[in-house]
Amino acid sequence: MAGVAVVTDSTASLNAEHRQDARLTVIPLQVVIDEVSRPEDESGVTPDVVARALRDGRSVTTSRPTPEAFSVAYGELATAGYDSVVSVHMSSVMSGTFAAAAIAAETSPIPVTVVDSGTLAMAMGFSVLSAVLAASCGQDPAEVAETAQRRAAGSTTYFLVHSLEYLRRGGRIGPAAALLGSALSIKPLLTVKGGEIRPYERVRTASKALARLEELGMAALAHAAGASDHVDVAVHHLDNLAGAEALAERLRGRAQTSLDVTVAEVSAVLGAHVGPGTLGIVVSPRL
Repeated sequence: MAGVAVVTDSTASLNAEHRQDARLTVIPLQVVIDEVSRPEDESGVTPDVVARALRDGRSVTTSRPTPEAFSVAYGELATAGYDSVVSVHMSSVMSGTFAAAAIAAETSPIPVTVVDSGTLAMAMGFSVLSAVLAASCGQDPAEVAETAQRRAAGSTTYFLVHSLEYLRRGGRIGPAAALLGSALSIKPLLTVKGGEIRPYERVRTASKALARLEELGMAALAHAAGASDHVDVAVHHLDNLAGAEALAERLRGRAQTSLDVTVAEVSAVLGAHVGPGTLGIVVSPRL
């Protein structure tokens, strides 16, 4: 099969249905629980396993895929008959995954364009799906890469965590570290900007923070609807399906038109950093 293949990593948090396209390959990151490293999803390391380990106080860390993992994937795609690859990955500020893909690209038997999405979760996932569609329509690698970059850049992400401790442990919070000294009654709302997780607001009480998350999602949706005829929305969670489904239903009920909302648990690797109970909203206008 000639044409462009698309590679991404598991932090895109794509579900099984999203992964069905033959052009798409997903490389897993590693989850390390009590010093035992295993690839997420493929070895039974699922988000619920990570959530349980965190609740139990076990040591949970993560690591990037090796360049060799990407080399194998690129080689398999070449053997399958693809002419080139566009490889779209989590923000290089937050992970070494992009760097590993870039190393492997140097020795790939077919040309590989490596894209730094500058984001994570379904903000990246939606951009990957757009890249797959562009490739399926016969666009060349430069066009497919541009499609992925533009869609990722147009997405808005907010999320609410119960504790910043997991982000602090993983070194993923950057400026949000200033929030760590807040009183326990203060709930942090975070966003993704400049390729990193940053604080957005501090809200008193969990109920008010959840209401504010919903308001931010609706505002982002209204803004996106002014620029696109179709806007995709994802409600993320870790070990909080009931909360995510309730939030998704409220968003649907408030939307002026029919709204398709994907409820998606974050990948095990992302879950290790945001912690159990997390809720998030991604708003992504189509190009």
